[in-house]
Amino acid sequence: MHRLTIALLAAFALILISFKGDNAEKADLRTIMLIKNEGFGNSKVMQTLFELCEVNGPRLTGSPGMKSAEKWCKEKLQSWGLENAAIEPWGGFGKGWEINKCYVAMTAPYYQHLIAVPRAWTPGTNGLVSGNAIMVKIETMADMAQYAGKLRGRIVVMGTPGDTRPNFTADASRVSEADLAKMSLDPHNDESPAPSARQQQRNQRAAAMALRSSIDSFFISEGAIAVLSGGRGTMGTVFTSNGSPRAWDAKPVLPELEMGAEHIAKIQRLLDADKEVKLELDTKTTFFTTDSIEYNVVAEIPGTDPKLKEELVMLGGHMDSWHGSTGTTDNGTGVAVAMEAVRIIKTLGLKPRRTIRVILWSGEEQGLLGSRGYVKNHYGNRLTMELKPEHSKVSAYYNLDNGGGKIRGIYLQGNDELRPIFEEWLAPFADLGAHTVTYRNTGSTDHIAFDEVGIPGFQFIQDGLEYGTRTHHTNMDSYDRASANDLMQASIIMASFVYHTAMRDEKLPRKALPKVNNEPNSWRR
Repeated sequence: MHRLTIALLAAFALILISFKGDNAEKADLRTIMLIKNEGFGNSKVMQTLFELCEVNGPRLTGSPGMKSAEKWCKEKLQSWGLENAAIEPWGGFGKGWEINKCYVAMTAPYYQHLIAVPRAWTPGTNGLVSGNAIMVKIETMADMAQYAGKLRGRIVVMGTPGDTRPNFTADASRVSEADLAKMSLDPHNDESPAPSARQQQRNQRAAAMALRSSIDSFFISEGAIAVLSGGRGTMGTVFTSNGSPRAWDAKPVLPELEMGAEHIAKIQRLLDADKEVKLELDTKTTFFTTDSIEYNVVAEIPGTDPKLKEELVMLGGHMDSWHGSTGTTDNGTGVAVAMEAVRIIKTLGLKPRRTIRVILWSGEEQGLLGSRGYVKNHYGNRLTMELKPEHSKVSAYYNLDNGGGKIRGIYLQGNDELRPIFEEWLAPFADLGAHTVTYRNTGSTDHIAFDEVGIPGFQFIQDGLEYGTRTHHTNMDSYDRASANDLMQASIIMASFVYHTAMRDEKLPRKALPKVNNEPNSWRR
């Protein structure tokens, strides 16, 4: 009886193994070994990141830094043997802008240099200016009346300082195994807000923008000199953003600088104590208005299968950054990883059946503009769901844009049919910390442009490290914040996913086409 039971169990196991072998999505372990050897043993990812970020500098869309980076990326991809490299226009953007000089200091009750960054698309001071500081708090239109006649010749200080108390939590962190387990076991937890909540958020943003526009006009009419705002960020970190629309006909605003919590708090405490606070500023910024068209960088490894080479597997990240630093973790790391992934595939002489296309986006920070423009030009209009013939030729787009750390898994973006495929492809990387496949959606970056028109678009789960605490949209987003080993791991996994997608007999399964998107500016940051 015992022997018979063992024999039956063994036969049943063989049947299960055979069933799995016939139906599972097998990972090409030999090719993965080659990819790992090249990606760890001959990596160029940190050199690419250095040249992109440290040499080219900040890459605000429309700035000279962005133009320089586009040219460099195209030439680098060509030097690795990629074909059809191009700097491809996607549509109109508005004015370009860059910082040329920034100095701000408190001169009374004593001298102290202050840390601040001009808000994007705001003018410079046209030389050194000085004046007494005045705290202004305006939450409604009615609040402006109390400051009438009090702002002439003054430097307005706005913003509520963040928490400046000692922080006993580490800035850097990895996604914990508990959180990864929760992601994989809670498949219906979608990060997307309900339609009513999204509408409420849009209404609140529109109201806040209208109020701020009125405040800007009020400051100018009252004769204020400049504005200091902000209050987010501690220990020298300043969060940056745009302070004026980039549109050609945007209303004029004052020079404005954003400042971290400690310096805003210092000024506020002194003013609350009725002490005179004098400030001086000297900033220079330049607007570029000769051309409103912006671009993405594209290049390809052509497919080799006569029947499949017209189909595409795409990968990328957004090249544009904010202006306070060199945009390393947002998103130089994603760009460097995507470039390294195609370098690995090309260097190894792999022969993908489908064409592999890498795309490096601009305009992401202003609303996924580069990727949405590209998708509209090539694949379909998300607002009408009118699709183009090329739409059917794309198997997948893979994106990386959530910090400077390693890949821990991948979001299915609501397509559970892909779970067994992606689990099989991730299995060889479990020892490198990547094993989670989650049904969840994630927003805020360029894969959304593809998902919106029904093309499989995916973002990898990534260790943010200091992304949420120190580097995302700040003056601290520098090369120093990237982890070489993590980016090598990410490059290897992205190369493997792209290669396996390019080698399948069929394109990846697709979800049902989405309904018409009635939210023209919908995206989540």
